[in-house]
Amino acid sequence: MSTTVPDRTDLRDGCHGPSPLTGRIEPWLADVAGRPGDVASWLDRHGSPLNVLEPGPMGRNAAELRDAAAAHGLTLGVYFARKANKALAFVDEAARLGLGIDVASERELLQVLARGVDATRVVLTAAVKPPTLLRLCVEHRPTVALDNADELAALVPLLRPDGPPLPVALRLAPELGPGRPPTRFGLDVDGWLAFVDRAWPAAGTTIAGVHFHLDGYDAGERVVALAQALRLVDALRERGHDPSFVDMGGGVPMSYLDDHDEWTRFWDAHRAGLLREGPGLTFGGHGLGLAAHGDGIVGTPNGYPYAQSPVRGGWLDGLLRTPVATGGPTAAAALRGRGLELRCEPGRSLLDGCGATVARVAFRKERADGTWLVGVEMNRTQCRTTSDDFLVDPLLVRPPGVDPAPDDAAAHGAVEGFLVGAYCIERELLTWRRLRFPRGVAVGDLVVFPNTAGYLMHILESASHQIPLAQNVVLGADGPPRVDLIDRPAD
Repeated sequence: MSTTVPDRTDLRDGCHGPSPLTGRIEPWLADVAGRPGDVASWLDRHGSPLNVLEPGPMGRNAAELRDAAAAHGLTLGVYFARKANKALAFVDEAARLGLGIDVASERELLQVLARGVDATRVVLTAAVKPPTLLRLCVEHRPTVALDNADELAALVPLLRPDGPPLPVALRLAPELGPGRPPTRFGLDVDGWLAFVDRAWPAAGTTIAGVHFHLDGYDAGERVVALAQALRLVDALRERGHDPSFVDMGGGVPMSYLDDHDEWTRFWDAHRAGLLREGPGLTFGGHGLGLAAHGDGIVGTPNGYPYAQSPVRGGWLDGLLRTPVATGGPTAAAALRGRGLELRCEPGRSLLDGCGATVARVAFRKERADGTWLVGVEMNRTQCRTTSDDFLVDPLLVRPPGVDPAPDDAAAHGAVEGFLVGAYCIERELLTWRRLRFPRGVAVGDLVVFPNTAGYLMHILESASHQIPLAQNVVLGADGPPRVDLIDRPAD
């Protein structure tokens, strides 16, 4: 790979929103986007879109979290949330870094074990655990995040009382107070204690820890949840159990943008557009969770908070410095005092900077109302989560050999419009945002969606219309990227 990093400003000149949301660009991505001829050849071979992976930044991201915990005298178990990206390159890199793996299905567990990851470094957090999955857990003994009494009832007949016990973590449903709906995951403290007192099996399993998962990224809510987890740990120890860790799940924040002020300006401009006090920024006036109501705006943004601060290590440091009760010890001191390991299961924040999605422009056309549509060889599920993604400005690069005719005005002059995808759906938008192409856009140009490794590539991907799923390729030190093992036929 070239060591010369192209100028990022020049890369960004090809595409941006009227109210820009400028994504952070890793050096490896600047290098790749600066070689559009090579990238076009990759698409010729592997199809469009193509997920380009670079596992290298995982180590930096994990170190931020580990270092923050170590500064408080704590051991932090970082478990990569496999559900965030299916590529096996990330499993291998996580294992190389000494990270654990969080798996959420039978196939994820089997694939991780097949890559040589020791089951003691695996936690199973599947929301639904069929008997075949529970049987596999009993055989290999990863830690199982136990969600409810019915799961344990299904597990008990499979246990091996004469063998090593299966470690489980009781999944806690923290009570966060008024205005915060209960989580769907787990039971509250009293619910678990009542069940443990009434029906815990005498052999075959051991309560190794307490686990919780919260939606969102609020550190204060996690301190509240941690306090309840510690209460459960103390009560379990009083009953003769010996939990050794608290696992706070995922939700570790990251930031996609270089300039956090752009995020504020975008939402201000979007609100103005919805109120018809400024130009609209979205297709058909899509509100992104907001709506005009009278003279004001109602609703809340339905999207990932693309600009956050602090992130990772700074965020964890603040959490650990926070008292778990008024006048009480800090979270770090409370964990240390009980000899507990803290664990977390980051996905998106661990994959920050680890991938991009590239697709080829197939057509441009102007609707009767003057709106330009740019058709791209991909569909909306290939860069999307459950939120109104993707909001970061893509890059647009032109490979050698793309030579539009001199009279092709859209290829040579400024165009403003929307990226549309391959599904036969009227509102098949790759991003709801209006985009500007100051230097034009041509058939054969490449659209590069930066920083998509975390959830955006795979969490919703679909092969509807019998369109193949995107292939995943891993960059190497030299030569073309290799196809990830997840896309190779089994031997």
